[in-house]
Amino acid sequence: MRTSDPLSVESLNAAIYAELRQRLVTGRLAPGHELSTRSLAAELGVSQTPVRDALSRLAADGAVAIRSKRRIQVPLMTQERFDDLLRCRLLLEPEAAARALGHMDAARLTSLQEIDAALDQAIADDDPDSYMRLNHAFHFTLYRAQPGPTMAQLIETLWLQFGPFMRLVFNRLDAARLNDQHQAAIAAIVARDAEALRAAIAADIGDGMGLLSRSGFAADGVTAQV
Repeated sequence: MRTSDPLSVESLNAAIYAELRQRLVTGRLAPGHELSTRSLAAELGVSQTPVRDALSRLAADGAVAIRSKRRIQVPLMTQERFDDLLRCRLLLEPEAAARALGHMDAARLTSLQEIDAALDQAIADDDPDSYMRLNHAFHFTLYRAQPGPTMAQLIETLWLQFGPFMRLVFNRLDAARLNDQHQAAIAAIVARDAEALRAAIAADIGDGMGLLSRSGFAADGVTAQV
């Protein structure tokens, strides 16, 4: 697709970037997966230029690693990187949830309840695609209710780095345990209890990432960066 309109070019670049971000956040691209600009461009029906632009932005986010001009890879997981991501999530996400509480209206609350019900169904159906998408939607429906975009953007960057690993190990987890704290979060929102909401989000992160950590990296061949 060729265009000389700067607005069209900017919109196209943004669309490709958003598509690749979504694939990473929902784990459709696994750790170690190598990305080809040529293949992605053909799949998306665009030239290689917006794909290269998107991948460069994702590299700046820490979501992909550019090894060479032709070799771009979703980073593998290490214990050090995992622990760093966990610390950052626990710092930012409970705070974002608490800040969002005063802006959670009836429509947003209903959305959270509907997403949570759909999550339960995805777990029952053993549907990791839907689970990853809906889990992301639950958290960011909450976080984006707080004023100002910066905190949600920072959290999204963490999810870009963690999403591929979450998807890789999904089938080895007791997935129902990952969703326990969502009901607690909803109850805290109804009660307008900021501390209970902080605790529910922190517990949700700790439960999910704790299970992943205990499941180990070696069984999936993701013990070191390459």
